[in-house]
Amino acid sequence: MPLSGLVVDWGGVLTIGMREAMGAWVQDEAIDVDAYIAVMREWLGPEYGMEAAYNPIHAIEKGELEVPEFEVQLADALARRTGQRIDAEGLLGRMFRFFRHSPDMIALVRRAKEQGIRTALLSNSWGNNYPTDLFDGMFDVVVISGEVGMRKPDADIFHYTLDQIGLVAPECVFVDDLLPNVHAARELGFVAIHHTDYPSTAGEIDALFGRTLSR
Repeated sequence: MPLSGLVVDWGGVLTIGMREAMGAWVQDEAIDVDAYIAVMREWLGPEYGMEAAYNPIHAIEKGELEVPEFEVQLADALARRTGQRIDAEGLLGRMFRFFRHSPDMIALVRRAKEQGIRTALLSNSWGNNYPTDLFDGMFDVVVISGEVGMRKPDADIFHYTLDQIGLVAPECVFVDDLLPNVHAARELGFVAIHHTDYPSTAGEIDALFGRTLSR
């Protein structure tokens, strides 16, 4: 089936990598990175996408938990592990300051749309303030988990995105930096790319669509 759609993640794909951004944040806040990783594992389970006994990350991504409450819970969890006081107010805003845009990937998506490929953003949100001005003319569809009450890697949000974009999974390339999301998309029939760096992803996209979108 010919490829007609490009569905991309935001954080770690259209921004710098998660490891780089989060590393800069914990350094700026003087937070022990091992403590942060331990909290994420406790909340998500030993592997991203697995259910844990208590999961505020799933709740905020589905819009079931307000940002201030999530910030309090994250600050408290970090404080218990580090013994240091973590300022909860504005915690996520301080974190997201380090997610700088990736101009190469943004330009590729814009070129894809200009050449008639249908484009969609599919992002799990932690209450992010997305740069909607940047999205102008870039996407046919924008799907934010907290706005639709669903999250990746659950199948329902992929089906919702397909309905919005008017395509079926085998017509779409999906790009994400987290493997559980890539695996979930692949199981649904997407042509899925695990994004690790721009040259590799751009080369795969060029080959899949049979045209030069990388430059």
